[in-house]
Amino acid sequence: MLDKRKKIILHAIVDDYISTAEPIGSRTIARKYDLGVSPATIRNEMADLELLGYLEQLHTSSGRIPSGKGYRFYVDSLLAPTQISDKEVTLVKNWYQAKARRLDEVFQETARLLSRMTRNISLVLAPQFGQCNFKYLQFMPFDETRAILLIVTDTGMVENKVIDLPQGMRVEDLQRLANMMNQRLSGLSLDQIESSILREIKEDLLAEAKVVDDAMKVIRQALRGEKQDRVYLGGTTQLLNQPEFRNLEKVRMLLDMLEEEPLLCDLLQQRQQETDSGVVVTIGEENSYRGIQDCSMVQATYRIGGQVVGSVAVLGPTRMDYGKIMSIMDYVHTHLEEMLKDYKA
Repeated sequence: MLDKRKKIILHAIVDDYISTAEPIGSRTIARKYDLGVSPATIRNEMADLELLGYLEQLHTSSGRIPSGKGYRFYVDSLLAPTQISDKEVTLVKNWYQAKARRLDEVFQETARLLSRMTRNISLVLAPQFGQCNFKYLQFMPFDETRAILLIVTDTGMVENKVIDLPQGMRVEDLQRLANMMNQRLSGLSLDQIESSILREIKEDLLAEAKVVDDAMKVIRQALRGEKQDRVYLGGTTQLLNQPEFRNLEKVRMLLDMLEEEPLLCDLLQQRQQETDSGVVVTIGEENSYRGIQDCSMVQATYRIGGQVVGSVAVLGPTRMDYGKIMSIMDYVHTHLEEMLKDYKA
């Protein structure tokens, strides 16, 4: 346990290091913060904090910087709740209104918005097709012998295919077929739509067996997971502006990881499974991937219809502004959930 003075000094060191990226000495703390004690006393307290593992000293003649343990204590015990500013609220609302149209644009613009507001890398994990609920099936005439078959989920995800029509089939027949299939499948997740259900539909609609077969193929594609999770990135060039990443080897390792979309999906899903509410902060070596063990990640899940379907995250150096980023993340992921309700309606 840390006493009150050690907590105040640790808080001051973390705040100052976040702002300056420079090791902090006792005289700096004494000058900037009116703690009512001498630099010598502050120096002794800093030495104790180092022995306890909350601070590190890069060189014997340098000041201290926070350790992973120090950042963790800072985030868990010292940070006061912060609120997003009115200016930032307006930016979020105007950004979506001006830019987001289709569902994929919502996710991409969320990534861009987060990177702009936090000046770090942002990641948005879009939901799997198979995790959504079936909303409706629709046929759209393409020409005299073909139609476009659409399968739409409650999140706005679409699977489509051009199909050949049986000779003599009319638009009215297609509409009747779509209505019958929608009545049987509406409200089911794609994972719940088993082949046995589809066979029953086909038996009831023998006259349109060819069209039903085509619909079954499209649905099975979704059931097999051919529509993979997707990660939208924003702000990768922000790395170059961070003093921690002047080391080209660190930058290369991180950029290599960011190019591996399956790995990013796994990274986000791993934390998503560990918590389904609130904002989660993973610091330094708490990250399981070696390429980001000099980084911290602030992550939040978002829900559709009460079900967790994806994540938003900000990735940056451990010297990130946790309070600001956590407040931005909390607001943006809540705003994203509200937007996605419109795609389910």
